[in-house]
Amino acid sequence: MDVRHLELLREFAERGSVTAVARATHRTPSAVSQQLQTAQRELGAQLVEPHGRGLRLTEAGELLARRAVDVATVLAEVSADWDAFRHHPTGGVSVMALPSAGEYLLPPALSALAGAGIEITCHDTDVAEADWAELTKDHDIVIGHSLRGRRPPGTAGLVVTRLLREPLDVALPTGHRLAGEQTVQPQDLVDDAWIGVPLGFPFDTVLQAIEAETQATLRVVQRVRDNRLVEAMVAAGHGVALLPRFTTRLRDGVVLRPLGGVDTGRAVLAIQRPDRAARLAVRQVLATIQQVADDLATVAAEPR
Repeated sequence: MDVRHLELLREFAERGSVTAVARATHRTPSAVSQQLQTAQRELGAQLVEPHGRGLRLTEAGELLARRAVDVATVLAEVSADWDAFRHHPTGGVSVMALPSAGEYLLPPALSALAGAGIEITCHDTDVAEADWAELTKDHDIVIGHSLRGRRPPGTAGLVVTRLLREPLDVALPTGHRLAGEQTVQPQDLVDDAWIGVPLGFPFDTVLQAIEAETQATLRVVQRVRDNRLVEAMVAAGHGVALLPRFTTRLRDGVVLRPLGGVDTGRAVLAIQRPDRAARLAVRQVLATIQQVADDLATVAAEPR
């Protein structure tokens, strides 16, 4: 049984089409189709079948795709043991991070790993909570976040490591009636205009919690992703908003205040495929990121 055939079936199961597999693995669709045919011939079973305009896995194909995860993980563990024996981690490490978490985790981690001989490639994006798991197909470590107090959707079968808890505070214009308070309550904010995030993004969970607590419908006048843009809108008096405590560099015209009455802490998470998580180089990078997170958590300042 050729391990490459198992990995191909796994890729097909995760990506859903020949075209998607070809794009991800830098092959042509015809090459992927030929490799699927070769796998069927050598394994003596039909692994894919026509479905609509494309293909889908048969029961036999699904079985092998599931077990391909186990095989890949074992091979990665053996490779990690060999790297450890030689004291030499091999292979590059790709990290995809939420910008507002990557900002305080990645620069110190890169500095700490500068002499480790590991090539680290960083990427950033901001997606809905349900979409973080998808990114593990193409990256060794995906740093996302969740405000639900549980694993993000789609992470069953993946390795999820909690890095730290970061409070979200309410951003107010300096002239706001509550700017002088030490803490604000949900009921204090039901009449304000809000600068929110797109629906499905974790910060929106807090707005839903405020609505549940107050039995009021908040007036969300804008939904944007970039925290600096949110700050600018708050400073200009267009509304109040939620911002992460550790990375908000306040500009003139904005203050942060803790929100009482609801849980506003976001969990910053590392999400990985189990075979990628087993690699020694990946483990070293994640351990360093975790140490940065631990150090930050011990010295986190109060809101400004």
